[in-house]
Amino acid sequence: MNCKVFCKFQPYKKRTMGKRLRKPVKKQLDFTDKIIKILTQNSNKSFNYKQIAAKLELDDTQSRNQIIKDLKILAAQKKITESEPGKYLIVESSKDYSEGEIDMTGRKTAYFVSPDFEDDVFIPTNNLNHALDGDKVKVYVYNRRKGKRVEGEVIEIIERKKTDFVGVIDIQKNFAFVSTANSKMYTDIFISKDKLGDAENGDVVLVHIEDWPSRADSPFGKVIKVLGKPGEHNTEIHAILAEYGLPAEFPLEVELYAQKIDTSIQESEIKKRRDMRDTLTFTIDPKDAKDFDDALSFKKLENGNYEVGIHIADVSYYLQEGTILDDEAYQRATSVYLVDRVVPMLPEVLSNFACSLRPNEEKYTFSAIFEITEKAEVVNNWFGRTVIYSDQRFAYEEAQYIIETKDNTIPIETSITGAAYKVSDEIVNATLKLDELSKIFRRKRMAQGAISFDKVEVKFNLNTNHEPIGVFFKTSKDANHLIEEFMLLANKKVAEFIGKQKKTFIYRIHDEPNEDKLIALQNVISKFGYSINFKSKGDISMSLNKLLNDVQGQKEQNLIDTLAIRSMSKAKYSTDNIGHYGLAFDYYSHFTSPIRRYPDVMVHRLLQFYLDGGKSVDEETYETKCLHSSNMESLATHAERDSIKYMQVRYMQDHKDQEFLGVISGVTEWGIFVEIIENKCEGMVRIREIKDDYYTFDEKQYALVGATTHNLLQLGDEIYVKVKNADLVKKQLDFHFIREKE
Repeated sequence: MNCKVFCKFQPYKKRTMGKRLRKPVKKQLDFTDKIIKILTQNSNKSFNYKQIAAKLELDDTQSRNQIIKDLKILAAQKKITESEPGKYLIVESSKDYSEGEIDMTGRKTAYFVSPDFEDDVFIPTNNLNHALDGDKVKVYVYNRRKGKRVEGEVIEIIERKKTDFVGVIDIQKNFAFVSTANSKMYTDIFISKDKLGDAENGDVVLVHIEDWPSRADSPFGKVIKVLGKPGEHNTEIHAILAEYGLPAEFPLEVELYAQKIDTSIQESEIKKRRDMRDTLTFTIDPKDAKDFDDALSFKKLENGNYEVGIHIADVSYYLQEGTILDDEAYQRATSVYLVDRVVPMLPEVLSNFACSLRPNEEKYTFSAIFEITEKAEVVNNWFGRTVIYSDQRFAYEEAQYIIETKDNTIPIETSITGAAYKVSDEIVNATLKLDELSKIFRRKRMAQGAISFDKVEVKFNLNTNHEPIGVFFKTSKDANHLIEEFMLLANKKVAEFIGKQKKTFIYRIHDEPNEDKLIALQNVISKFGYSINFKSKGDISMSLNKLLNDVQGQKEQNLIDTLAIRSMSKAKYSTDNIGHYGLAFDYYSHFTSPIRRYPDVMVHRLLQFYLDGGKSVDEETYETKCLHSSNMESLATHAERDSIKYMQVRYMQDHKDQEFLGVISGVTEWGIFVEIIENKCEGMVRIREIKDDYYTFDEKQYALVGATTHNLLQLGDEIYVKVKNADLVKKQLDFHFIREKE
């Protein structure tokens, strides 16, 4: 774990009083760093010693003489040049600055992350010069001498990462301030009286930073939207979306455009496609799904092999390039799945109706069709546009019932129709054979070094007011794996088909894990008795799979699953194919979810273009689109996590009197994080709250140590807690420490 913590200790010195205090002896002054910095910040302007002294706000003779001396030394070292008598300019090669990003801590200090430095550079608060988290900046780096901590100062903000923030407004007589719940936002935002809009005191608002004058402590902003009162459900959900710049609804002109699209199935269009309407086809999706991206078709061939079709909604047929609808979909890049709602990439008329592969309806699809042997070997493949007719819609639970029981009657307690019903023998046999084939695919994948991340998902039962009344866990079973394996097959084979032609394409890539992160993971899991084998790439993936298998059902499962995922590189979109480490594929793309992911739409377009004989497209154009899609995916993920945290806090509000058993999931110098075993809600016990001893943080043991008892509270220990405070706005839980589990 990378804990960016710096501790300062100032020993107490007793001072004896004489007749009078001696004046402290001034140290030898050295202004070279400061001179370089001033000249670097003003690289096209020359300065004399008086101007530099004025910049440094120095007017005593000793300092001025030292500045003159340092200027001559720097000129002799050829770091600066005397452009005219007594005036100096920075030499281009001495511009001691780098470009990179600001990574704020929660403690109002920051780190500068740049490819120019192996380690992140510490930026004290007073050296940030109005830079905020994620900003692209130019930094002057000093203290490079041996034994000194390298520090930096922001000298220019090249690009703001964001200028819109969500917070609560505090309105005074002549002005207002907005304070955010974001721990990395170290300042509030000043709002003048004429820029309040309709905001009332205490409202949650979206504000835009317009300016930050050099001598002002806070940036100046204006209210651009009032989101509602703190703690109200819709307010907090809209606040999450606004925080990440995600839209809550479609612009009216986009909705109107979508409504006018002809969504009827035309005979003329069917003639251009492979007609698969007579082939057995069905969908398997979550029971609450409204958009059905994918369907499977199944046919036994005369030679004993099987024809399996993976049919994907043909979104690109309706979503024409250059339209306002396409521009909107590209900007969104992904659907956002919050706890109580979906913010779709496409308007409902397309996502839930025209494109959705609903049962007993003809639909246009883009398909990958494979001839597969009994041993799950792919001997033929075909890609192209099709038309299908879905014979059946299953929820995962219904398909799982068929796999487990081989029974063709879905009982009422499993059925999504509200009644028991019979499934045709043909569909039952197809489901069982597809399950059998998918298990062989999965075994082969694992043997090749794929990593099995079946992380437990926390889900909430909500009442009609979107209030959480219960928590349940979603785990992947055979029916989930069936769909997953065939989607992986389609994605892999499409990427392989184009990749081997060496044409520009959009890949889903995943780099090898960073060794430092794996070592940090090893340090944590060793506390629970697990280990990672670092001998080779294959040994690492084997031991990671063993780890993920061994923690199944254990109290530490969620913690270790989460840490293992975080130790991995992030998967992203790119035209530069480096393969997918986690899946152990040399070629991989996203082809199977165009209703909810824009990269899949682009993959469909490119695939059709190349099938039609098109030449390789411009790589740079598509790399820019890949970067945008990856960034939007990251924002959506953060928003989804925040909505889960919000719902967890809301759920725990109603359980303040209850004792919970939790596992220590993190240890810091200010307290311990505790994850409640029965509902996976995480909160903090502050170190001062633990009253049975005086505890201090031991970084090596990932533990708090009692000064008197030497008692350890360490990662993985089980303790009992109660809710102390549930803050909906900050999405934070604070716990009371009750006792350790005996």
